[in-house]
Amino acid sequence: MRINAITNWAYGVTVVLTALSGSAFILSADSATQERRAVEEHLALDALAEELALGAEERSDEARLYVMRGEERHLDAFHGKEGEEHRREAAVKDVRTLGVLPAELAALEEVESDAEALDKIEVAAIEAYRGGDPAKAQQMLFGPEHERFQTALLETVARFRELTGARTGAALDEARSRSDWLGIVAKTLLAVTAALFLGVLYFVLKRRIAMPLTRMTGIVTRLAKQDYAVDVPLDRRRDEIGEMNEAIHIFRTNGLERDRLDAERRLDQNTKDLILQMMHRLQACQTQDELADVVARFAPQIFPNLAGHLYVLNENRTLLTAVGTWLDPHHSAASFPSSACWGLRRGRPHLSNRGHSDIACQHLDESDVAGLCVPLTAQGDTIGLLYLEERSEALPAVETSRLYLELIAENIGLAVANLQLREKLTHLAVRDALTGLFNRRCLDEALNRQARDAASSQLVCLMVDIDHFKRFNDEFGHDAGDVVMQYVAQIMRDAVAEAGSVYRFGGEEFTVLLPGMSEATGFEVAEQLRTRIGTAPLSHRGRILGSVSASIGIATSPSGGPVPTLLTRADAALLNAKAGGRNMTVSASKLILGDVRDMA
Repeated sequence: MRINAITNWAYGVTVVLTALSGSAFILSADSATQERRAVEEHLALDALAEELALGAEERSDEARLYVMRGEERHLDAFHGKEGEEHRREAAVKDVRTLGVLPAELAALEEVESDAEALDKIEVAAIEAYRGGDPAKAQQMLFGPEHERFQTALLETVARFRELTGARTGAALDEARSRSDWLGIVAKTLLAVTAALFLGVLYFVLKRRIAMPLTRMTGIVTRLAKQDYAVDVPLDRRRDEIGEMNEAIHIFRTNGLERDRLDAERRLDQNTKDLILQMMHRLQACQTQDELADVVARFAPQIFPNLAGHLYVLNENRTLLTAVGTWLDPHHSAASFPSSACWGLRRGRPHLSNRGHSDIACQHLDESDVAGLCVPLTAQGDTIGLLYLEERSEALPAVETSRLYLELIAENIGLAVANLQLREKLTHLAVRDALTGLFNRRCLDEALNRQARDAASSQLVCLMVDIDHFKRFNDEFGHDAGDVVMQYVAQIMRDAVAEAGSVYRFGGEEFTVLLPGMSEATGFEVAEQLRTRIGTAPLSHRGRILGSVSASIGIATSPSGGPVPTLLTRADAALLNAKAGGRNMTVSASKLILGDVRDMA
């Protein structure tokens, strides 16, 4: 029951009980009043009876004294008593209106009759005495008849007093009993009212209001401080306190949900911030290794429950190789053919689900861990693959993070494409399109760097020229000439390897820079180049092109001269070799000494 209903009922019952208790007290007081009236009535009747008896005796005494003494004062007193007698007779008549009982009224009438009989005897005696017959008067006043009437009067008065006393006693007992009963009823109702008040005060105010409010005060205080970890017991009461408890429970639930949403929002914002940071760094990467390092550093921060690989397609677009790895994934191969991935086949993200609800990629093992393959594309071309797998089966991180994963994959794809495009542009800027060697601009930059480095070590420069190159173009066509140049460039690249750099100087001339070598070692390298170039005959489209020979000039710096003159000195040595019969190596230092050696 609701507290408001309980309070209204308690108030109504309390008012009713209070009214009943007041009524009982009023009736009890009325009984006491009736008791007092009965006592007053008894006293009045008793006093009247006493006056009747006493008045009759006094009048008789005055009459007797007058006939015995003859004194007029006694006669006057007798006549004065007569006035009192009339007053008492009038009082007796008034008593009839007090509701006396018939027996009492009969006794009063008998007293009145006896008093009249006595009065007649005494008046006759006084008349006899005044008529000169004192003996007769005395005989009448002291005779048996007078004594009989006087005795009867006194006995009737005594009986009247007994009757009024009995009636008054009964009335007093009844009034007292009724007053006592009503007093008990009033006190009982008052006790019930007090008990009801105390019960309502204890059970409603204390148990149903004060105690729950005291308990909820601490809960509300903690909730006000946003401490939603406080336990709010669910009270099933169907009253105002129950509704308040339910409201507090809803407030706590909403607070927890709000905290959860805030945490998710902060986590989502942190994820977005990390993704933005990673994108900024991806755009600043200059090499593929830097890009792989950025992805490997930021991916675990963005998705701590996902391990993964970053794969890049080779130039032939047939093989995927992992260039970046984070959180140690175990279920995908380090490299695999592009046809082994359903994501690359379909050109869209592919999820190899648990329980094999979808077909799994061939580059995954037989485990049930979910793996997501997101193709890396840029301008419609597939350039790689972002592979991710869950570290814990309890967290379906792949499904929940798929949107961000695809966003990251798109930006990684663009970054990889930009790097590859940059590498292509750089290759076109510094490489010769026909031979794949560094071009003249790259050679000039290398020499300038060497010239700026005052503390640089020994630098050997080889100037290489294909002998009679015009013959190949004239006899076999320019395609054959291109084959000859590519052949010579490949031999030079293989022979020099990591020892130096090979450049196409222009036309059929090439330049080789060998840093850190002595002139004698550089001369040996030049001889090896010249020998390997002329060892194998060439053919093109089924036609024998014949053997190829080369002339080489060598110069060194700084021992042989400054770096800015290095090419000039090497070119002079080359001209000397060609003038000396070609297919030889000439050193600029020997040329200065005037000793040109034929090493053929």
